[in-house]
Amino acid sequence: MKIICIGRNYTKHIEELQNERPTEPVVFLKPDTAILPKNMPFFIPDFSDDIHHEVEILVRINRVGKHIEPRFAHKYYDGIGLGIDFTARELQAKLKEKGLPWEKAKAFDGSAVIGNFLPKEKFESLNSINFELTNNGTSVQKGCTSNMLWQIDELIAYVSQYFTLKIGDVIFTGTPEGVAKVNTNDVLEGFIEGESIFRIQVK
Repeated sequence: MKIICIGRNYTKHIEELQNERPTEPVVFLKPDTAILPKNMPFFIPDFSDDIHHEVEILVRINRVGKHIEPRFAHKYYDGIGLGIDFTARELQAKLKEKGLPWEKAKAFDGSAVIGNFLPKEKFESLNSINFELTNNGTSVQKGCTSNMLWQIDELIAYVSQYFTLKIGDVIFTGTPEGVAKVNTNDVLEGFIEGESIFRIQVK
């Protein structure tokens, strides 16, 4: 499986990091080794003390597809989930300054939290899904897919121009505003429409 991530898909998050608003989706990849094993804590890596949480709606691909038209994109996924794209922010800033790839800051071991998936039929509209991340019981990020610059079906169509989508692939669809540093002993819990999807401890 592969993890396909979308950056800068929420206007307020673009503004909080003072990034340029893109004219097309920003795409990067994480390897399968980035997946945080179920029921395991997240360990802050030795190379950074500035790890930020970025909560995101996830999409699980359920059939092989290439050059998918937007009107057919809904046939290529069956599950909606929630996860965290952990980011070594200071390292990412240094790499961006030099025009270098982000992988060391975005794709390190354990940097991808993948929570439980819900059947997409559960939602009245995939373009209006509310989600939230709490840290030690306090809400730190709230988002709604209605605020995405590119909606799920548009992302699938776009990504499939470059990468063949395969069964089990996961797309991270971008994070809303509110990203922040995590610290040892933090407990992060993610919710979709009030339902708990994951809960992890930071070590």
